[in-house]
Amino acid sequence: MIGVMPTNHQAASTVMQIGEVAERTDLTVDTIRFYEKRKLLPKAGRSAGRFRLYTEEAIERLRFIGQMQGLGFSLREIRELIELRTHKVESCESVQRLLREKLTNIRAKMRELERLESELLVDLRKCDRELKRRMRQTPSACPVLEESKGTR
Repeated sequence: MIGVMPTNHQAASTVMQIGEVAERTDLTVDTIRFYEKRKLLPKAGRSAGRFRLYTEEAIERLRFIGQMQGLGFSLREIRELIELRTHKVESCESVQRLLREKLTNIRAKMRELERLESELLVDLRKCDRELKRRMRQTPSACPVLEESKGTR
């Protein structure tokens, strides 16, 4: 399960100001405003004193956003998931497409990280060999740094 997002009927009638929402979600006030500006959160209601007012639904939405970010989804992708849910266009095909795209991207990143890991292991082996060769001698420049001056 990739995360649970509340439906409108799950929202509690209790309202909170942005500071309380920030405290309950471990987000900053600026982050909450940013999400609202990016339309990841519905526009907040306002009190008579013009303070933003949020419901429990906003807390759940912010937690959903955090969960999806933790899984590597971009804000654009998260907005798309939210739109699928809130506009009742929640089709398995659309969600499946998003998840397949994310999986493809993750696999590409993994291949790149594996390539980088191999490079780093080669560099570490060079350092190990050089350090063993120079045991107890006067230290000089590191071979990895010397090689990388003009090659990377």
